[in-house]
Amino acid sequence: MKAGTVVTLRVAREVPFGFFLTDDKEDVLLHHSEVTEPITVDQQLEVFLYQDHEGRLSATLTIPYVQIGQYDWVEVVEVKKNLGAFVNIGLKKDILVSMDDLPALFSLWPTIGDKLYCSLKVDNKDRLYGKLGTEEVMRALAVPAEPEIFNRNIKGTVYRLLLVGSFIMTEEGYLGFIHESERKEEPRLGQEVEGRIIDVKEDGTINVSLLPRTHEQIDEDADKIYEYLQGRGGSMPYWDKSLPEDIKKRFNMSKGSFKKALGKLMKEHKVVQEDGWTHIKEK
Repeated sequence: MKAGTVVTLRVAREVPFGFFLTDDKEDVLLHHSEVTEPITVDQQLEVFLYQDHEGRLSATLTIPYVQIGQYDWVEVVEVKKNLGAFVNIGLKKDILVSMDDLPALFSLWPTIGDKLYCSLKVDNKDRLYGKLGTEEVMRALAVPAEPEIFNRNIKGTVYRLLLVGSFIMTEEGYLGFIHESERKEEPRLGQEVEGRIIDVKEDGTINVSLLPRTHEQIDEDADKIYEYLQGRGGSMPYWDKSLPEDIKKRFNMSKGSFKKALGKLMKEHKVVQEDGWTHIKEK
């Protein structure tokens, strides 16, 4: 009998703390806390085998979707820096995805609430661990995208990280790639991201950008500048002729982006410029 598998066993006997089940070669305990229905001796039960908190092989009547060779999305419920990420597969005991299978940078590890696509595996000591879906597994799961979805907004979960970018599985089942130039920061493994489709490739995969569309970015930059003005009492020592490095340091945007956003605010009659300063226009 191996952890991570579903087996049918006979109820051999009842003990004060549960039932011993057998395949006539080995016995395994079904603890009273795992019993969800009346049980009688010699009854045949379908159970899932796992290790309890003390490392002993145990049985449960709860059959998880995630098993050895069987994948599903599971939620991260705990993270320990020296161990890895624990995921909930529907059992009373959470399953560890080892730090060896997670990104080298801790900042890119999944956090509580993130989702991982996992099955189960056992190590050489028969201990049960979570196993992340490989690229081959994810491609087998994916559905091809059609050209007409170009430029649509999408949501997806990051399942693989590389230096050049991040791979996601979208809610629709499309495989997507986010190049490092199409994001402001690198997302975590297991993080849900929102973006837009910037290319539908011949193989049915998509390229995704997490950056706003041009008009959305101008709106965002304009809001940022206006909020800064409000925080300074309505005036700031920056205008469209300010030095690019000064603009970058204060607003973290290029001079071109700054001028577009400032132009939007002036066109809306929200601000005026004078002698190197920008002021909120009095109503």
